[in-house]
Amino acid sequence: MNLRKMILLFVTMIFFTSPTLSQSDKPLLGFTADQSKAQRQLEAKFDANLKSDNLRNWMKQLSAHPHHVGSPHGKRNAEMIASLFESWGYETEIEVFHVLFPTPKLRLLEMIEPTHYKAALFEPELKEDATSGQVDEQLPSYNAYSPDGDITGELVYVNYGITADYEELERFGIDVKGKIVIARYGGSWRGIKPKVAAEKGAIGCILYSDPINDGYYQGDVYPKGSFKNEHGVQRGSVEDMPLYPGDPLTPGIGATKNAKRLERKNAPNLVKIPVLPISYSDALPLLKAMEGPVAPSNWRGALPITYHIGPGPAKVHLKLEFNWNIEPAYDVIARIMGSELPDEWIIRGNHHDAWVNGADDPTSGMVALLEEARGVASLVKSGWKPKRTIIYCAWDAEEPGLLGSTEWVEHHASELKEKAVVYINTDSYGRGFLFMSGSHTLEKFINQVARDVEDPQKGISVLKRARALRIMRGSAESRREAKNRADLRIGALGSGSDYTPFLQHLGIASLNLGYGGENRGGEYHSIYDSFDHYIRFGDPKFEYGIALAKTAGRAVLRLANADILPFDFQNFTDTISNYIKEVSELADKLRDDTERENSMITDGIYKAVYDPTKQYVMPDKKDAVPYFNFAPLQNALSNLKTKADNFEQVLKDMMDSGNSLSLNQQKELGKILYQTERTLTRKEGLPRRSWFKHHIYAPGFYTGYGVKTLPGVREAIEQRNWQEVEEQIPIVAEVLTNFAEQIVAATEIMKK
Repeated sequence: MNLRKMILLFVTMIFFTSPTLSQSDKPLLGFTADQSKAQRQLEAKFDANLKSDNLRNWMKQLSAHPHHVGSPHGKRNAEMIASLFESWGYETEIEVFHVLFPTPKLRLLEMIEPTHYKAALFEPELKEDATSGQVDEQLPSYNAYSPDGDITGELVYVNYGITADYEELERFGIDVKGKIVIARYGGSWRGIKPKVAAEKGAIGCILYSDPINDGYYQGDVYPKGSFKNEHGVQRGSVEDMPLYPGDPLTPGIGATKNAKRLERKNAPNLVKIPVLPISYSDALPLLKAMEGPVAPSNWRGALPITYHIGPGPAKVHLKLEFNWNIEPAYDVIARIMGSELPDEWIIRGNHHDAWVNGADDPTSGMVALLEEARGVASLVKSGWKPKRTIIYCAWDAEEPGLLGSTEWVEHHASELKEKAVVYINTDSYGRGFLFMSGSHTLEKFINQVARDVEDPQKGISVLKRARALRIMRGSAESRREAKNRADLRIGALGSGSDYTPFLQHLGIASLNLGYGGENRGGEYHSIYDSFDHYIRFGDPKFEYGIALAKTAGRAVLRLANADILPFDFQNFTDTISNYIKEVSELADKLRDDTERENSMITDGIYKAVYDPTKQYVMPDKKDAVPYFNFAPLQNALSNLKTKADNFEQVLKDMMDSGNSLSLNQQKELGKILYQTERTLTRKEGLPRRSWFKHHIYAPGFYTGYGVKTLPGVREAIEQRNWQEVEEQIPIVAEVLTNFAEQIVAATEIMKK
């Protein structure tokens, strides 16, 4: 049985067995039964007005030329988007920030020993791709915020270039100090690779896409298939975003024209060593010339060579020079003012800049947002008015490091802290399954939204289809929950898109939504991320773009209209319980692993276990892991559960009784509810990165995009900083206690 048939079978099973059936007649969160009926009628009218041809036409226009930060077409796109919003009746402005955005002036990579090879560093035009030949407008392949440099050194292959890979190198007795490392994409966000390499003493970093992850090993390559061909290159930023995102020269303040700026040499989130991305065609001669130990089996890719670690004898010369310009970034901001609660803002965003033509990333998400916004405006023209203000945002300069959104958030921080209710983000999308991540206070809400959106291929709700995917491909725990839990658990947010400054800097509850899973391809950040590629492999009928507009649009409309904002604290508490359990188990596992490894070293059997070829060296013993007192977290959790359950009961009693709140009571309750997320932040921020204020979710210091939950405690354990573990446990417990007290305040208003 093929995978498609198996998923269909599971979907059928879920249709008859899911615990979440027959939900369409139940009241919506935050609405009475009568209000729910009217709201669903409004949403049906919204759905009927959406047209896939609009998405197709806008994508063709927006991706017709490269539109990176500071490019002529980037500005034209911002003006086009603003013009559309204005034509639909939005109060629209283009807000300009001035940000550091380097572009390549010189790129040279050549192998000088044991043979000579000069890397092509070029993606060729394809007759099947109409925009691939726009060489004069394209940014060449590079990593933004790499420093200038002229270096020569032996190569060392470091697998994905993450911390664990360097621990493996130490077992081989290999030091990268003074060397140039070559790492494959994958395993972490790209900016972590030169960051860790520099910490280990490397003088340069080369990145490439191995075909086992992104190329012919996965399927036919472009233009025959969707996957990365031998010349494709993934551009991208290597700004140290886990330290702080946004303009490197204006941390914490908006990058206005006259903003006080750091000198570039003093910007802490700029990488320290030169870094360059290359194709697997250019990587092959370099890797083929390497010797030294054979790479472990899980380090090997799909190139037709034996993978060696080095160092050498391959020696390379890398020379990079950049134009370090300040460029304008054009954020388009469009508003429909709320009729009753204008100072409560529902904010919806997607970025519009791209590395090259960017049909998939980000234009697919941008055109879905535009059609959604047009649909909302049509409702307004028909006489409907949102209770709360709706703000649509088209961000510029996301690709270099979330610059457009971060600068806007920093510049308007005081007002946003007071008025922002929720931020809803999208980026690119494709055919397939709904993916939902965000603040777990919104988990129940977004599940209810997903129950009311129909999958365009299967004719069932997108929630049921997402549930089927987890039963098919999830872990044992994920499969169990997908079968039995009323709500699908949504993912936690790390970083990588424009929700970051809203959630992790200001504590604004956020969602990140998208579709995908059936559109895999290798166009990411290359010249082949084009309209021609997208209409073949992304979403040819733009039907999932309409599904995305329906999903995010419903979320916007319900948040804008609800009498009581649909925050839920029971699902949040359940999630926090899991996080506390995870950090406790992490400490136990680390303790057991340390004891076992130290014992092996003492007994002299470490080599025999790890190295039948005697290539490994004996490591040093590690400090024993102490026992930590997690009682403050457990006590805070117990208190939180009591308060969350009480809130839910009082809310249910009030809604069942038919009692309603006055507008002033709605305003008072609403502010308390949307400020709950703020209580999960601390002005001091996380250790060593004060920009990140949220103490439940943060991008990992050494994962980048990947989330670390309870980051203060979790990363202290991972980094074996025992004193910091003891300091962070009561801090997080206090954060949870403050959150619980905010719930009590909301409950008291409803009791009145």
